[in-house]
Amino acid sequence: MATKVLIVDDAAFMRMMIKDILTKNDFEVVAEAADGQQAIELYKEHSPDLVTMDITMPEMDGITSLKEIRNMDADAKVIMCSAMGQQAMVIDAIQAGAKDFIVKPFQAERVLEAINKTLG
Repeated sequence: MATKVLIVDDAAFMRMMIKDILTKNDFEVVAEAADGQQAIELYKEHSPDLVTMDITMPEMDGITSLKEIRNMDADAKVIMCSAMGQQAMVIDAIQAGAKDFIVKPFQAERVLEAINKTLG
């Protein structure tokens, strides 16, 4: 059975890039969210095996959303995505329960490495 993934990013082209990497590697993208609030609702609805979560988004940022998801599901596997120069936020995300992080622009090998490590 394919691993179910929820992709969360306010930039549609970033979601598309991750989705492309995942679908080419036999992952099933069950939903996409453009902000943290939407991510929480879609997490409840789909119970994905993995979430890729952007840090900086409108409405609700990725770290707040991560904490909410982890409150609902302590075993949630979330990989944070950040642009260069957001190291402090990445540390906050790891402390909040993120399993790993990937840096934009995405490199397929690094995305897959983070996912395999997280699911391992």
